[in-house]
Amino acid sequence: MAVRPIIIAPDKRLKLACKPVEGVGKSVRTLMDDMLESMYASNGIGLAAPQLGVLARVIVLDVARADNEPQPLRLANPEIRWVSDELVEREEGCLSFPEHFAPVTRPERVRVAYLDHENRARELEAAGLLARCVQHEIDHLDGLLFVEYLSALKRNVILRKLAKTKKLAAEAAD
Repeated sequence: MAVRPIIIAPDKRLKLACKPVEGVGKSVRTLMDDMLESMYASNGIGLAAPQLGVLARVIVLDVARADNEPQPLRLANPEIRWVSDELVEREEGCLSFPEHFAPVTRPERVRVAYLDHENRARELEAAGLLARCVQHEIDHLDGLLFVEYLSALKRNVILRKLAKTKKLAAEAAD
């Protein structure tokens, strides 16, 4: 397993749609393991392959609290099959938008079909934080970022701040 760098917005690669994987073999399992390692190293609860620059429909999640045993989930080709009518607004963040949070409204519960790390077809019924996280990560696979749920003004403020931070970091590295 390896910790890979996470792409920080603004970056055009985060806006690209991903292709389904043909199945979960050794290379996809390695990707999933690297994604989990990268997510844990960044104190995240979810990560999508495009955040590492890989345009594959793969996400990983672990919403277990710090004082609990890790409960990693590895999903290939996740597809939302059902969403509840009940919508909930909660604050979201993203590893590609460090230190930026904003309220986003999403369905409270979802049902997702996917392939697990052993290439078995599975379904996941999720509510609360897990449902929110899986929706957020699946959005990444379609090139949709959480800031797109915000007003244009809020979104542009966040993106300008991140662009400035990246520019300053690049200048300092020179």
